[in-house]
Amino acid sequence: MGVNKQNIRNFSIIAHIDHGKSTLADRLLLYTKTISEREFRDQVLDDMDLERERGITIKARAVRINYNAPDGETYILNLIDTPGHVDFSYEVSRSLAACEGALLLIDASQGVEAQTVANVHLALENDLEIIPIINKIDLPVARVSDVKRQLEDIIGISGDEAILVSAKTGQGIEEVFDALVHLVPPPSDDTDETRLRALIFDSSYDKYRGVIVYIRLFSGTLRKGMQIRMMKRDTVFEVMEVGVFKPKSTPVGLLTDGEVGYVIANIKDPRDIAIGDTITDDKMPAKKALPGFQTVNPMVFSGMYPVDTNDYELLKDALEKLQLNDSSFHYEPESSIALGFGFRCGFLGLLHMEIIQERLVREYDIDLVATSPSVIYRVTFTNGDVKDIDNPVHFPNTTVISSIEEPYIHVTIICPNDSIGSVMALARDRRGECSNTETIDNGRVMLTFDMPLAEVIIDFYDKLKSITRGYASMDYEFIGYRQSDVVKVDILVNAEIVDAFSFIVHKDKAYARGRQVAEKLKEVIPRHLFQIPIQAAIGNNIIARETITAMKKNVTAKCYGGDITRKRKLWEKQKEGKKRMKAIGKVQIPQKAFISILKMD
Repeated sequence: MGVNKQNIRNFSIIAHIDHGKSTLADRLLLYTKTISEREFRDQVLDDMDLERERGITIKARAVRINYNAPDGETYILNLIDTPGHVDFSYEVSRSLAACEGALLLIDASQGVEAQTVANVHLALENDLEIIPIINKIDLPVARVSDVKRQLEDIIGISGDEAILVSAKTGQGIEEVFDALVHLVPPPSDDTDETRLRALIFDSSYDKYRGVIVYIRLFSGTLRKGMQIRMMKRDTVFEVMEVGVFKPKSTPVGLLTDGEVGYVIANIKDPRDIAIGDTITDDKMPAKKALPGFQTVNPMVFSGMYPVDTNDYELLKDALEKLQLNDSSFHYEPESSIALGFGFRCGFLGLLHMEIIQERLVREYDIDLVATSPSVIYRVTFTNGDVKDIDNPVHFPNTTVISSIEEPYIHVTIICPNDSIGSVMALARDRRGECSNTETIDNGRVMLTFDMPLAEVIIDFYDKLKSITRGYASMDYEFIGYRQSDVVKVDILVNAEIVDAFSFIVHKDKAYARGRQVAEKLKEVIPRHLFQIPIQAAIGNNIIARETITAMKKNVTAKCYGGDITRKRKLWEKQKEGKKRMKAIGKVQIPQKAFISILKMD
C-alpha cells in the first residue's frame, strides 16, 4: 500500500561549512528515534572516514524520518543532507532538485557567511520554501540579534521568522519539526503525467549488488519485478529491490509518487546510468523526461598516475566507480614521458581534488602521483581556430597564437573589518580587482573581487584564513573568460623537457615561479657522475637556471709524486669521459621530485 502523499515532506539542510548541519541532522534522527541511542555516533550520516576526520560533509545522504506530530498525524520526512563547502555545491544543487523545502542553518556566533548566501540563491532557483534557523544559541558568544539583522539585510528574510535552535542540546527542535510540517509543502501533483518518472539524484556502487541508484519519484509507482528504462541512456533493467534509507538501506514493497529511496536493478556497468536521468516504466514509458540537472564543467585539472604501472587498470576501474558516486568528477586517459600512462582528471576545486586523491588511496589502495593543478585556457590561433587547453603539454607554440583567455571568477569574501587591508593586498597580489565593498555589521565587511581562477586554486584560501586568523569565509562563481598575458614555462633537465614539470603562468610571475621550481629540483634530484643543468624556459628563451654539480672521483690518488704532466693527463682523460657521459647519460629523476614540486607553496 502506498504512502499518503499529503504527509510527505522532502527537505534539505543548507549551510556554510561548520555551522552545525551534521549535528542538527543527528538531533532530528535522535528526536524521532530513527536511530537508537545505542547505534548513535556523532555525524551519523557522514559515513566516510574522511568526512569524520575533517569534520565536513562531502557526499549528500538521504534518510527517511517518521515523525508523529502532536495532531496525531504521522509524517514522512525525507532529509537529503548536503555538503557545505563551495567545491561540493553541485552536490547541493542535485539534492535541492529532489526537495520542496530547505532548512537554512546559520551559526549564531559566526553569522551569515559567503556560502550561506550562495546556498540561498540555489534554493531560490529551485523555488523551495526556505526556513531560517539560527543554531548554536547556547554559546556564550552567540549574537542572535546581529544574525537576525544580517538575515534581513543580506538575504532578505525577516529575522523574526528564524527559529532559535541549539542542535547540541536539543533546544528548539520541536519548533523545527512544526515548521517542516506546516511550512514545507507536500509533493505537488503532476496532472500532465501519471506514468512513472523518477529522478536519479545520486548513486553508489556495491561489489555484490552492482549500482545502487538513489531516486526521487515525481509520478507513478515503482516496485520489484518491473522493467524500467533509463530515458537518457535508453537502457532497460529489471528491478531487483526498492527501498528507503532509515538511515540504513531498508527494502520496501513499493515506492510511490513523492517518495525518496533507492532501486537496485542488477546494473553492473556504472556507465549504464547517468546522474540527472529519468527512470520510467519500459512497458508504459513517460512522454517527457524530467529536466534533470545543469551540466557542471570541471574548473581544475590534474594528471593522476599510478606509482606502479601495473596498477593502471585498477586505477581506471576505481575512477569509473568514483565518477558514478560523484558526477562532477571527470577523467580521460593520457600519457607522460616521465610518468607513463595515467589519467587527466577534472575537479570543481582544490578540496574536491584532495578528497578524490585521498579516496583513491584509502578505498582502492592505489599509490598515486598527481601533477600540478591547472585550469582551462582558451587559445585563439592566428588562423581563427579556437581551442580549450587544460594540459600544459598540449599548449601550442607562441608563433601560432593570436590571443589567450583564462577563466575568471567572482569571489565573495566576508572578513573582519581589521583584516580589510590584508585581504585587499592578497587579492591584488593574485591579480584581483575589487568590485564592491559592503559593511555587514559593526565588525565585518563583505568584499567582492573578479580574479583569475588560476590564482585561487592553489593556496589562496589557506592564505586568506591565515591573514584573517580563521575568521574569513569565501565563495566564488565562474563568470567567463578574459584575455590574459599567460605563457607556458618548460622545465629542462639535462637539456630535455620534462613534461610533468611544465606549467602555465602569467608572464609577470613566470621568472619567479621558474626560479622556484629550478631551485627545488636542485635539492631533490641526486648528483650524478656528470654535471646536470636545470633550466626554466619560455619557448627558446632560458629565464632561470640551476646546476647540479657532478660527483667527483680523485683519479690522481694513486700518483705518489712524479711529474705533474702525469696527473694532467689523468685529469684530461677524466674530463673527456665526463663530456661523453653527459652526452649519452640519462638523469634518473626520483618520485619524490615530482611530489615535492606539487607541494610547493
